[in-house]
Amino acid sequence: MSLSIIAAVVVAGAVAGGLGSLLGIGGGVFLVPFLNAGLGLDFGIARAVSLMTVIATSSAVSSGTAGRRLINLRLGMLLEVASTVGGLAAGVTVARLSDETLSIIFACVTAIIAILMITRLEKRNVLEEDADPGAFGGRYYEEESGRDVVYRVKRLSVGMFASLLAGAVSGTLGIGGGILKVPVLNAWCGVPLRAAAATSALMIGVTAAASVPLFYARGEVNPPLAAAAVIGVLIGSRAGLWFGGRARAKWLKLLMAFVLAVVSLLYFKRALG
Repeated sequence: MSLSIIAAVVVAGAVAGGLGSLLGIGGGVFLVPFLNAGLGLDFGIARAVSLMTVIATSSAVSSGTAGRRLINLRLGMLLEVASTVGGLAAGVTVARLSDETLSIIFACVTAIIAILMITRLEKRNVLEEDADPGAFGGRYYEEESGRDVVYRVKRLSVGMFASLLAGAVSGTLGIGGGILKVPVLNAWCGVPLRAAAATSALMIGVTAAASVPLFYARGEVNPPLAAAAVIGVLIGSRAGLWFGGRARAKWLKLLMAFVLAVVSLLYFKRALG
């Protein structure tokens, strides 16, 4: 494997890490298309390498946001039960799916989530500062508004079901279940985007860790590529954390929608072309 390819993977990992830390989606939504469509690697190898970086992104973001009260640990651990079940199930069954089928699934999922994020641009899940957040809600200080943000979790059953699907998506596509968890938590469960992203970043690492051993046993984890991607992710995650704390929530939603729309078009073209 040439040094130029390793360098390209490090750069791609940095971009993936930046997106992952900004949006809580793990970065695989960028890295999998780059490795699969850009470098021509087998989908299985791209998926397995991406899941390794999802674990790295989760670790970097969780350590970087732990002191800011953005991570809702109680909610995250509850939803992670469903995500881990989905991830294990996908890890066992994914070998039976063709690359074309995986591409179509990838394209459909990202298109749906992109549309969902566009519909939520001007909506915020914020209560009065003295409101009761309830058993699974939370409170954190937001630099954008200069005040404490209080939120209460609604439709917990919807969040559990979405987490189950997110775990399956993560194990199947290697993109981190955050592309489902973050929009669903924000749109239907009453969790502000920043809290949803930070909580998702914690969860996606656990979900990925449930699937990676199965892919490693099948020989799909490429150690040099995984190491290069993880180095890039750790660099990009720090930059993403810095920018994410200062950007407006509306622009973060637009960025997520744009990234997902581009990836969706790429994979529809690849699957049907």
